[in-house]
Amino acid sequence: MIPLQQRQTVVALIKTACTSGARLHKACSQIGLTVRTFQRWQTPAAQAGDRRTTSLRRHPEHTHNQLNEAERQQVLAVVNSPEFAKLTPSQIVPKLADRGEYIASESTMYRILRENKQLQHRHGSKKASPHPKPKSLVAQAINQVYSWDITYLPTTIQGKYYYLYVYLDIFSRKIVGWQVYDRECGEHAKALLQSIYERERIEPGQLTVHSDNGSPMKAQTLLVLMQNLGVAYTRSRPSVSDDNPFPESLFKTLKYRVDLPLKPFDSLLEARDYVAQLVHWYNEEHQHSGIGYVTPSARHAGLDQAILEQRKVVYEAAKARHPERWSKATRQWGYVDTVNLNPAREKQGKGGGSGKAGAASPQGASHGAAMQKAAAKQARARQCGADCVLDKKTGAELSTAAPTAPYLGREASAAVGNSSTAMASNFYAHQQQENIH
Repeated sequence: MIPLQQRQTVVALIKTACTSGARLHKACSQIGLTVRTFQRWQTPAAQAGDRRTTSLRRHPEHTHNQLNEAERQQVLAVVNSPEFAKLTPSQIVPKLADRGEYIASESTMYRILRENKQLQHRHGSKKASPHPKPKSLVAQAINQVYSWDITYLPTTIQGKYYYLYVYLDIFSRKIVGWQVYDRECGEHAKALLQSIYERERIEPGQLTVHSDNGSPMKAQTLLVLMQNLGVAYTRSRPSVSDDNPFPESLFKTLKYRVDLPLKPFDSLLEARDYVAQLVHWYNEEHQHSGIGYVTPSARHAGLDQAILEQRKVVYEAAKARHPERWSKATRQWGYVDTVNLNPAREKQGKGGGSGKAGAASPQGASHGAAMQKAAAKQARARQCGADCVLDKKTGAELSTAAPTAPYLGREASAAVGNSSTAMASNFYAHQQQENIH
């Protein structure tokens, strides 16, 4: 809490600035106060100073209602006894109460265990193993990184499903392999990967396949095939669908089409016929937003750069015909040369988060930039002294010299009080630094 004497000094400086012609809200903003705070500091209640009673409970060494060291040791002895070693305080307290015993409250037991680092994992089961984020993968050409998954297709028999296996090239977004089966099996995934490997003419050590943690993905038959073909593999964390985003997005695109059948499939052949049409539409007709609105097949064949360049020429010609209709540059038809899967996130400072695609969060970056800007502004304010003030937005030094014209005007008259305002700002910043230290 700011001492009363400092408050009175700041109020006096602001009043001096207002008397010289400065506007109240501008004078307050220069030192980081709101007008409401300035008004509250002038009330009779605020003039009385800090009315809180002093207390040692903020950092107590011992108070009348606190357990002493012997009682704390008794609590630890009870909760670590063979009878209660695997139970939590919420289970220990009722058992003691049934015996007519009371040694401490439940919250006190939790606090003592937490202080002694005995609260985590008190039962005898195996500790949960950590699951680090999967390795970041980068694709700069086709047949470098595949991502695959399985989705359900409904049937006319309740509780029975067909299973759509899909392998997706994340660079081109093309479905390089698919098939519909009546069960989930590692043998089916193995056969599908083998056919893709031969059709795409993949070399050993060229391909990395990413998937989730389903049983077909972890089947030994599939893993042995990958090892024999020289295919690396990575897997998602358990129950984290964001680690395998490309197939998840693909399934939503396919299942939310307007021509999706409203009735379940009667047979496996019917399901395969429909998926064949769906895959043809996706690869040959669907213009994917993630690759510049070209079709996956065109990108897989290396035709997307020419398509994007042609679009750029069309837009430049349209702008040349009617330049008055274009206030800014034409639409950017940029080529996507790199695709990331589970990119590593950059570490941010306090208050900053991490964003998607391995880039810093805009909110965290803007917060950090604002903090740096504020620190630089305060430093310039201390160097500037009482002879100048700083612009609120840019932090640039502003002259405080008043014009000699007989009529100053509203803005000019406000500048007259800037000197007093700067004095209050410097004083307030200095006091804040002392309070921190």
